[in-house]
Amino acid sequence: MASNKGGDDGGCSGDGQAVDFSALPEGCIAGVLSLTTPKDTCILSLVAKVYKSAAESDAVWERFLPSGYETMIPESLLHRSKKEIYLSLCDNPVLMEHGEKSFSLEKQSGKKCYMLSPRSLTIIWGSSPEYWRWGSFPGARFAEVAELLSVCWLEIRGKIKTRLLSPNTKYAIYLVYQIRPEYHGFDSSPPLQAGVGVAGSEIPERGVYLETEHQYGEGCYPRYQIDFEKQMEVELGEYYHGGDGDDDDELEIYALETSGGRWKGGVVVHGIHIRPQKDLDNCVSGRHFFTDT
Repeated sequence: MASNKGGDDGGCSGDGQAVDFSALPEGCIAGVLSLTTPKDTCILSLVAKVYKSAAESDAVWERFLPSGYETMIPESLLHRSKKEIYLSLCDNPVLMEHGEKSFSLEKQSGKKCYMLSPRSLTIIWGSSPEYWRWGSFPGARFAEVAELLSVCWLEIRGKIKTRLLSPNTKYAIYLVYQIRPEYHGFDSSPPLQAGVGVAGSEIPERGVYLETEHQYGEGCYPRYQIDFEKQMEVELGEYYHGGDGDDDDELEIYALETSGGRWKGGVVVHGIHIRPQKDLDNCVSGRHFFTDT
């Protein structure tokens, strides 16, 4: 017969016999929940009171928060529960690096999300007022957006250190934008060529379109993103990050149209969004519009 060797285990060790999970000490249940995901923890909290109590504990939600979160949040949140801090980071992106990036958490998984501001991007001719206009915009996440007036050479590039991303996570990368009434030239130009990959390596490309008034053919088409006010997004590419946070690679992202020779304009660039991929985030072929829920 197996014996219980005891030890300071919070009541988690046993003699090999089946144990009623709900009979375990709350601290042990909290330890188990902290090894799951925020989504699983919330589901289990509905099963029984003992689960609910453990699922609210700081010990659980501390595990779901990123290291160094104390420096990312407003001082007013420091004395709130860890679950409240977690939810705040999910619902209220935090500006970082002098407002050039925003940081948030994906609510179901706790994975890291980033958005690159227009000012952090390299935009060819972006400093020329006859081609691009900079300023504030209703509903924008950042202080400034970049409004394309008219160019024949469109090139937008961004980058982010891969060590900032969550390990063992597949990311989808999006251009976030709005179409203005002055929108022109894109329907008679080739699709934008978009690429996402580690700088210095071969980067896969795909064709992307900014609107769906016409069905052009194979490629990525935009979707509405309801957590941005009247904004749209189109997937530029995917990236699987398997690192442990110690790597020094740089993820390169770009969208360009430089071969058609047509003048194009009427697009407001809000930034580039980098977030864990969900089933609905996959690139689609042909005409496809849908609303996130």
